Amino acid sequence: MKVVLAYSGGLDTSCILTWLREKYDAEVVTFCADLGQEEELTGLHEKAKATGAVKSYIEDMTEEFVRDFVFPMFQANAIYENLYLLGTSIARPLIAKRLVEIAKEENAEYICHGATGKGNDQVRFELTAYAINPSIKIIAPWRSPDWTFKSRTDLIKYAEERKIPISVSAAKPYSMDRNLLHISFEGGILEDPWVEAPPETHVLTTPLEKTPDEAEYVIIEFEKGIPVAVNGKRLSPANLLRELNRLGGKHGIGRIDIVETRFTGMKDRGIYETPGGTILFHAHRAMETICMDREVMSLRDQLIPQYSNMIYNGFWFAPEREFLQAAIT
Repeated sequence: MKVVLAYSGGLDTSCILTWLREKYDAEVVTFCADLGQEEELTGLHEKAKATGAVKSYIEDMTEEFVRDFVFPMFQANAIYENLYLLGTSIARPLIAKRLVEIAKEENAEYICHGATGKGNDQVRFELTAYAINPSIKIIAPWRSPDWTFKSRTDLIKYAEERKIPISVSAAKPYSMDRNLLHISFEGGILEDPWVEAPPETHVLTTPLEKTPDEAEYVIIEFEKGIPVAVNGKRLSPANLLRELNRLGGKHGIGRIDIVETRFTGMKDRGIYETPGGTILFHAHRAMETICMDREVMSLRDQLIPQYSNMIYNGFWFAPEREFLQAAIT
């Protein structure tokens, strides 16, 4: 059997790669999407091969990510539970889409992801995959009875026994996920809502006490609801978001500390930084107050929660989401 694995080179997916080979005698093809996470991707091909992959894909998808996913989402003013700008949610459909495409190119019957059985990502990956190819087969190790690992310590022991190339320790105070739109911190010590997020969780935004005292003016040009220029300079989608991240982060814009409701109904605390996205969200809404009719905006705003829930819950490629996209924008 042949499997295409969503692969980061971290502890979980490195162990999953080896486990797939041992458990199923599988040929494993790895895929890593560069969505602007700024992780060190150098050497990832070699690491995948050293762990037993027969082939490795690493693709820069930042422009497609911002152009075809992030900007249409902001065009619709998507926001989840009044605060969350869906930075993680919007990245998953693109990763899953490409995973299925590679499976077709490689004549692989299976895809595999490392999402846990308690979170949202398992749903986002799988709903996207089935929407694109209803016959695809999915291996989700964390839900499999054959996956006997219970903790991070178990995985480290497994990796050491099999000499899997990893660089990790058992101590991990929280998890982190990053792309060009945002960075999130969850789990570990942050599960206690009384625990203040440590200073090192300021990655994209400057702490307010260290931000400049002088205001900075930013002019964003939109065409049909899509941003195309900042301060008179036309930029590609990814570079435009990078520039707004720089400006917003410098002034401490876009940091939230929330408890959200997952797809499964569980509550989850997250520390999110979305500087450029926060600027775009508010700039777009401000522009609408000038350009749009009051009653039309009122009707449209009734649809935004449904649209946002669809993105959060993994229905980006659903016909309902596409219908709402057309209706809202």
